[in-house]
Amino acid sequence: MDDLPHYAALESLRDGRALEIRALRPDDRNGLLAVVDHASEESLYRRFFGARHRFTDAEIRFFLNVDFSTHVALVAVAEEGGERGIVGGGRYVLTRPGEAELAFFVVDALQGKGIGAVLMRHLIAIAQGSGLRALTAEVLPENTPMLKLFERCGLPQSRRREGSVVHVALRLPGGAPP
Repeated sequence: MDDLPHYAALESLRDGRALEIRALRPDDRNGLLAVVDHASEESLYRRFFGARHRFTDAEIRFFLNVDFSTHVALVAVAEEGGERGIVGGGRYVLTRPGEAELAFFVVDALQGKGIGAVLMRHLIAIAQGSGLRALTAEVLPENTPMLKLFERCGLPQSRRREGSVVHVALRLPGGAPP
């Protein structure tokens, strides 16, 4: 996994549509902001634990400035509405040695088509190739699709409810128990 900034793979959605999974690039700013601008309040709430359509310059820099070592970000690119563009993304950020926190976002119109599962599979492979032992996520209890995605990913996991979130920990092959 030496060339992660140039990572790219072709996949297919459940409906047969072509899907490109590739590394997030600095010039993806407008594409990412467009995805957020067209997202429903519910989708934004599930991802950011609050409905928001605007981000500070510092937050945007954080989302775009990935080093592919401690912060890895992939985007899903497909044709939607007659145009090719970013339709989802997934990332992980190291939180401590050997462990990183996962996050995903998929445009409303394509939720349930398998984009999250494809992104998950690629991020797991990258994390495992990078020597990580565990991936974690904070998920709202009502975000059933995300909780089911973690259930179906094939990794041993633990869950615990902490206040208003569910803490999910996935153990990567060869990793210590989460």
